[in-house]
Amino acid sequence: MDARDPGADTFAAKLLAGDRVTLGRAVNAVENDDSGAAEVLHAMRGHLGRAHVVGITGAPGAGKSTLVNSLIHEIRKDGKTVGVVAVDPSSPLTGGAILGDRIRMSDHSSDPDVFIRSVASRGHLGGLSRTAVRVIDVMDAAGKDVVIAETVGTGQSEVEVMQAAQTVIVVCAPGLGDEIQAVKAGILEIADILVVNRGDNPLANRTERDLLEAAVFTRDDGWTVPVRRTTATTGEGVAALAETIAAHHGHLGPERLAAGALKRSASLVASAARELLERRLANADGAEMQALAEALLTGDLDLETAAAKALNRIVQDT
Repeated sequence: MDARDPGADTFAAKLLAGDRVTLGRAVNAVENDDSGAAEVLHAMRGHLGRAHVVGITGAPGAGKSTLVNSLIHEIRKDGKTVGVVAVDPSSPLTGGAILGDRIRMSDHSSDPDVFIRSVASRGHLGGLSRTAVRVIDVMDAAGKDVVIAETVGTGQSEVEVMQAAQTVIVVCAPGLGDEIQAVKAGILEIADILVVNRGDNPLANRTERDLLEAAVFTRDDGWTVPVRRTTATTGEGVAALAETIAAHHGHLGPERLAAGALKRSASLVASAARELLERRLANADGAEMQALAEALLTGDLDLETAAAKALNRIVQDT
């Protein structure tokens, strides 16, 4: 449907009202980048920045999906609507999501105020692809109070979740050395809340203690990063985690929450620019690129100069 079509206004109204079928259509459009994506993006204009976006990340095996499933229950107790973007590993055959996370959250399939979508990582190692960020925005525009973004869990390369979420939760599993790896990767610095999941494991005490020692710091805005302990399979500790998430939401205040949508938009612009540049480089004049490569090999040009010349040529051809 074209944005100029009279039906476009009806589509936009239904999306902004949170109509479940329309939301599904909109998510499909932006995920597949099909002809309807432009209409969806047009409908969202001026309607972003209302949702509290919570990023949940951490190494594989920490129980993130089970924790999200329990967390949805707690959020819904307060009457808030929930959207979940669960980034799954891409299928090596189709490139699509394997859908494991959505299956694990099937408890909420009959709840009209919960919308869950698995999105393929598409080989994106930063944890969130451009498509996933767009889906977050669609759920935001559709009026979801809380949007949870669960990353694929590649471990040390999860920092991109900062660009999409206002509250970042890093989940660690007992005995897997997460606290040591986190320190090495700098992942503690992106956490607003640290969680030791599978809290009934005998090694949970040590992991919690190590994280408490490693995370004794207060942010510039006055927020002190807490460590919470949960057992997602039983729900133990999840209510306290939900309260902590709400506390961080209140700590941020309306101005910084609204700034989250701007940060996501900036991330989308940068990502789209990189993809556009890659496409244009791939279609660049082969003879000119070969000449630059030869000049690099002979030492007539250094790498930075050769790259700058390639970019200048692309800009001139625009």
